[in-house]
Amino acid sequence: MSAVLDARGIGMSFRNGDELTEVLKGVDLTLMPGELAALLGASGSGKSTLLSIVGLLLRPTTGTISIGGQRVEILSESERAEFRNRRLGFIFQFHHLLPDFTATENVAFPAAAPAGGISPSMRSRARDLLARVGLADRMDFPATRLSGGQKQRVAIARALMNSPELVLADEPTGSLDRVAAEQVLDLMREVNREDKATFLVCTHDEKVAARCMRRITLQDGRVEGASVSDGPPG
Repeated sequence: MSAVLDARGIGMSFRNGDELTEVLKGVDLTLMPGELAALLGASGSGKSTLLSIVGLLLRPTTGTISIGGQRVEILSESERAEFRNRRLGFIFQFHHLLPDFTATENVAFPAAAPAGGISPSMRSRARDLLARVGLADRMDFPATRLSGGQKQRVAIARALMNSPELVLADEPTGSLDRVAAEQVLDLMREVNREDKATFLVCTHDEKVAARCMRRITLQDGRVEGASVSDGPPG
């Protein structure tokens, strides 16, 4: 079985005048299909930088990255943008929904934006995904009329719109209360289990990490440990 993500020797340095800061120092990371992995680390450990590199938002200083068997760190900017939209899904701490658009329109956006509009098939898939995440009665609500937990459910549906090979989640429950956070985590586990979707979840929350299948810990720009978690039953 081929890896969904295979990152080797990832280094990242930033220069500020004469000062060079190494944020990542030769990180190796592999994710197999269907994994739900937590990426942990203290502030300044490099986890957000690593997530941005895997998400093709930053280019590494050194190293190679393959996603779905394709080398991506060598792609041009336009190729990276196309790859990112077509083959990756993103869930952020703050949902970043378009406030003047409905839940359906927000979910369809990753497919509709390159095409210049929402086709009937896109609308149908978006509505199917909203029903899947428990928002069948909120499909035509504007984002401004949704609760925080509902907005994050829309964000999860949006991340799945193009059937991505890898979903990257950056503190996906960080702005939610505990009840809404548990519901979002349950939903991510369900999608991971039933759709075999592969997730890399960047978090500092041990409760979030405990719900994942594997824990990958960064410290001072290096992977310090990767352990398997049983996760919740069922």
